[in-house]
Amino acid sequence: MNLPLQQANGLLPEDPAALRALIRSGRYRGHTSGLARGYVQANIVILSRDWAYDFLQFCALNRKACPLIDVTEPGDPVFRNLGVDVDIRSDVPLYRVYRNGTDYQETTDIASLWRDDFVAFAIGCSFSFEHALIAANVPLKHINLGRNVAMFRTSIETRPAGRLSGKLVVSMRPMKAADAILATEITARYPDVHGAPVHIGDPRLIGIEDIEAPDYGDAVPVDEDEIPVFWACGVTPQAVIREARPEICITHAPGCMLVTDLDNNRL
Repeated sequence: MNLPLQQANGLLPEDPAALRALIRSGRYRGHTSGLARGYVQANIVILSRDWAYDFLQFCALNRKACPLIDVTEPGDPVFRNLGVDVDIRSDVPLYRVYRNGTDYQETTDIASLWRDDFVAFAIGCSFSFEHALIAANVPLKHINLGRNVAMFRTSIETRPAGRLSGKLVVSMRPMKAADAILATEITARYPDVHGAPVHIGDPRLIGIEDIEAPDYGDAVPVDEDEIPVFWACGVTPQAVIREARPEICITHAPGCMLVTDLDNNRL
């Protein structure tokens, strides 16, 4: 069951636990933008214990990109603070498995890959604040088009931590000027899911040469009366991991988030 978002929204449950059950059973493998509105969604990074402290420090130094909302004990695949029975081995629609940083494979289940030294990190996702934008009548074009959000690597350097360093990744949403101002005011209230935008306007100023060719997600057109608005993105660790080249790292596939039981308004 991998439907366009307009169809999926009418068929998929809004309850996050019920949605995770569909994902765990393999009945939904699409992206999660616009789903389970009002609940926190999370980016995922799984590393060996040897790399966990470096990544924890990286999150602390780069909170806009990596607002950490939970972390597991080594070898424990269950997030204890994100909801009921949140098993990171099966509750993400699509995973990416990186080996030595450069190449990755995609899979729908990582139970066979799980190790006793794995530590899983959950990082706040901008999909979470989209409900507040929609409630304020701020149009979100990617949702209206049934697409994943557009994401880009930038020229903005993150703050290095241990063996980890690299460029910031951003998500982009086209908006009219008045909506961009309102969206900035609203998202600033949600620092645990990336907060206010990091850039508004000319994408070339942050190293993006072609706004129609995202590095991750789907292309979303920017009309003449719109400006691109950019938020720090939890896909940033994937760019950083390519530089650091750990033996193994598992992440969500861009746009395919872990849906939690946490209420956005209680962050």
